[in-house]
Amino acid sequence: MGNDEQGTHLDKMIDNILDTKYENIPPAAVNHAKDRLLDTIGCTICGANDTGNPELLDIVRDWGGKPEARILVHGDKVPAPMAAMVNCIMARSFDFEPVSPVVDGQQIPGHISGTTTMTALTLGDMQNVNGKELLVSLLVGDNTATRVLLAGKGSGTRRGYDHVGQANSFGATAIAGRLMGLNHSQMKHAFGLILDHLGGAQRMISDTAIGFKLSQGNSARDGVFCVYLARAGWSGVDDALLSQGGYYDMFTDGIKDPELLTKDLGKKYYSDGTFKPYPCCRMNHSAVNCAVDIVNEHEIKGDDIEEVILYMSPGALHDVIGQPFRIKNSPHASAGFSVRYNVANVLVRGSSRPEHFTEEAIIDTAISDFLKKVTMADLTEGNMESGRVKVIMKDGREFDRFTEIAKGDPRNPISREELLAKYWMNIEFSHTISKKNAEKVLKMVEDLENLDSVKKLVDLLIA
Repeated sequence: MGNDEQGTHLDKMIDNILDTKYENIPPAAVNHAKDRLLDTIGCTICGANDTGNPELLDIVRDWGGKPEARILVHGDKVPAPMAAMVNCIMARSFDFEPVSPVVDGQQIPGHISGTTTMTALTLGDMQNVNGKELLVSLLVGDNTATRVLLAGKGSGTRRGYDHVGQANSFGATAIAGRLMGLNHSQMKHAFGLILDHLGGAQRMISDTAIGFKLSQGNSARDGVFCVYLARAGWSGVDDALLSQGGYYDMFTDGIKDPELLTKDLGKKYYSDGTFKPYPCCRMNHSAVNCAVDIVNEHEIKGDDIEEVILYMSPGALHDVIGQPFRIKNSPHASAGFSVRYNVANVLVRGSSRPEHFTEEAIIDTAISDFLKKVTMADLTEGNMESGRVKVIMKDGREFDRFTEIAKGDPRNPISREELLAKYWMNIEFSHTISKKNAEKVLKMVEDLENLDSVKKLVDLLIA
């Protein structure tokens, strides 16, 4: 493929980013964006004071700098790249935000919304845009990140990279470039510059480090920074995606088909499709579903259980989620990525809620004692994310439940009522934003296209 042809794909994407109007976007995509924004706002509030975040905030405060953009909940006004970074990290903290971009009914791995929604909200507040522009900027960013992921072989996880730190960087750059008024040439250079900032390590997850959520924020910080550079006259590589030494050449196993970057561009706006009902790794959700169903249907108690057999796919069993539960570098991350902890938690406590992922809850001896009853086995049905739980009671009764597709997936969606219940659960857990303001936020997001200033929304999100 020659340079001219390579450039046309990126040029078309940039035209879509800069020229899309609210009226161009299908109503279903707009409504879905509102739901994702509300869901991520709740997750950000929930994660505002999670492990490492107060310390991160102290570092950013100590650095100081131009007071440009606000950090949600806490209210500090700091340089825009840093505000976007902190807001995105808070959003990812309980691993609870929307995931799994959907393209023509098929899902691809991704954690896009935690970066795109908070980047759009942070800069939308700074630039004082209206609700329609917030929605458009969010959707072109989602669409950019999803298409970048979709077109790559290996989803950007080559040699242990975390694609959250890659595709999201392009999405954040698209959002920041639009909201900060870049022209076509500047936008192209911003993409060329972000190539120098791509990263993220999958090892953060397998070592259950606090740093698992860092690339969610780094991608936002660096995207905003590169937009500032491009606006100031900096140039980047000509084609960040398709050139030799570009994204697909360096970070993936190549590109499946360049046309995936532009097919139906301007007609379809792709984004995350799954809303998580439980505050943990999505790979755990099917097994957690099984445990929740067993508890709800049979009203059993952990003390009455003799044994639990947890069936997961071979791939999941050999991943970090299937390993024996032990606290490594972070209690929260260790619990959030452990299917054994998550199932034990439901069978002991009856549900899966944010308060079950505090250090106090994680080190509770009731959980550590119960985990001795849990064994793992190969699942011979379903898919990589399917799960099965068999509970054997002390009185001899047995309960067996299989879940192929966990709740929250578009094929097994959560209801509107469940989505709102999740929002309120996050608000109540955080003890920061008042119920009165949270109610106003809900109504404002539902009517976002008629909001004249995003500042009014962010005002309500400061404790």
